[in-house]
Amino acid sequence: MVKKKFFSTGGNKGKNNTETTENKDNATVQDTEETNHAEMTSDGKAEADQPEQAAEAKEEADKNKDEQRVILEKLTEMQDKYLRLSAEFDNYRKRTLKEKMDISKYGGEEVLKDILPVIDDFERALKHMESSENCEGVKEGVMLIYNKLIEYLKLNGVSEIPALNETFNVDLHDATARIQVQEEEKKGKVVEVLLKGYYLKDKILRHSKVVIGD
Repeated sequence: MVKKKFFSTGGNKGKNNTETTENKDNATVQDTEETNHAEMTSDGKAEADQPEQAAEAKEEADKNKDEQRVILEKLTEMQDKYLRLSAEFDNYRKRTLKEKMDISKYGGEEVLKDILPVIDDFERALKHMESSENCEGVKEGVMLIYNKLIEYLKLNGVSEIPALNETFNVDLHDATARIQVQEEEKKGKVVEVLLKGYYLKDKILRHSKVVIGD
């Protein structure tokens, strides 16, 4: 068998090199054009995004303002509630303090009020003794008890309401009857005390039952 050898000529080699150089130049130009096109596209896209970003920023700012306004309104409402609660608590504290003081001051009111009928009985007994004979010892004993009981009541803040010959006072006296009187100065005044009235410190424990001159 005969082997054939092929040899490339120098002219073909130069031609191939020229084509390669041209291809490289064309590729470089194409790459440059693509890069420029990409940059122009990117710049156009950035310019188009700017209005949208500005709108989003404005919307976010408005949203923050609305949130701040809502927070301020809630804060004002909470402050108003706090002031109201503080005022109510202060009123409650003063009221309970007054109630405690009244309890301490008038705590024995019912007990002392129940003792008053005993005073009434003593006074009736003393009145009958004045018209009886040979009862000086009994009278002295009853008077001693009576005085001790009156002193006890005074120590506890109980005192008698002035009534006889006093001008009738509806806040102090309870009129049970009216009688005609000749003396002008007795008209409108208490001419008889049927049942004594008493104070408990500065509070009326029992009104006086009286007869008024008319």
